[in-house]
Amino acid sequence: MRVGARPNVTGWARRRRLVEAGDYTGAVAVALEQVRCGANLIGVNMDADLLDAEEAVTRFLNLIATEPEIARVPIMVDSSKWTVLEAGLKCVQGKGVCNSISLKGGEAAFLEQAHKVRSYGAAAVVMAFDEVGQADTFERKVDISSRAYKLLTEKAGFHPEDIIFHPNILPIATGTEDHTGY
Repeated sequence: MRVGARPNVTGWARRRRLVEAGDYTGAVAVALEQVRCGANLIGVNMDADLLDAEEAVTRFLNLIATEPEIARVPIMVDSSKWTVLEAGLKCVQGKGVCNSISLKGGEAAFLEQAHKVRSYGAAAVVMAFDEVGQADTFERKVDISSRAYKLLTEKAGFHPEDIIFHPNILPIATGTEDHTGY
């Protein structure tokens, strides 16, 4: 999978400047460039301090839906805010991807979000977080992912092929003693 991540405003200064300036035509050109360079999934993240992320994701996704070369690839809506994810999922045509959901807020919240993701026909990226925090060992990553898989397939009606696990690979060689076991 080749994810075109340059349409994200987080981490891509050029893209953020275009969107903050209201230059959505330029932002669409960045996404088009990604598709022409071989991306077979476009990641869209509008989490920036100076943006109304819900409005920005809606505007951008509606624009790229009219660009035939971009519209032929799936869209992955990425945000740390559920309201932004949902605003984006409402705009995605065809099979989208929600990035991400987790068990951070407990099973009830996880299942509520999972049901909504499924109602939009999207796949879900599941982060290895639970009520205790981020999985920091192999065993916790497996335990959290197994628990999420069971909930998604048995209680939320997900097909296994619509679940993408993100194991949260942690940094090594940071010099921080807590990180030496990673």
